[in-house]
Amino acid sequence: MFKTIKKASENFCIHQLRLPYEICDRISNEKSLIVYIDIDAQDSNKYRVYFASEPDLMQKVATIFLDEKSSNEESLINMTLETINLIVGSAKVIAQEDEVENSYNINTPFFEKNHVFDFDYEDSIVFKIQDKKMLVAIKGLNG
Repeated sequence: MFKTIKKASENFCIHQLRLPYEICDRISNEKSLIVYIDIDAQDSNKYRVYFASEPDLMQKVATIFLDEKSSNEESLINMTLETINLIVGSAKVIAQEDEVENSYNINTPFFEKNHVFDFDYEDSIVFKIQDKKMLVAIKGLNG
């Protein structure tokens, strides 16, 4: 499942942000806007996908999508929620088209906190975009 989420995250950087990125080994130690979305797979497995982004990167996203040059924290949180929705929704479409992975249903995204990312996860990818980082991570919830 994480393979399609990684692909959708890369597509987000390429097609929505249209900014160069590189893959990093380490997550940011900076305060990040952290959201998650739960996934119910057709095989009865459940997963939580975390998304964490430094606020300055979310401001760039808000500028691209909303033409807001200086957003308040509430707007940045909403933009972060929308970003995880876009990425996981895109991953769902990729999974359906590839027919390699189980299809799944996406739940409502939730804001967790504006803090350093400190959650347990099983797999992750970190993108560095103009010296700011965003993390996408996944954790199984079944056991």
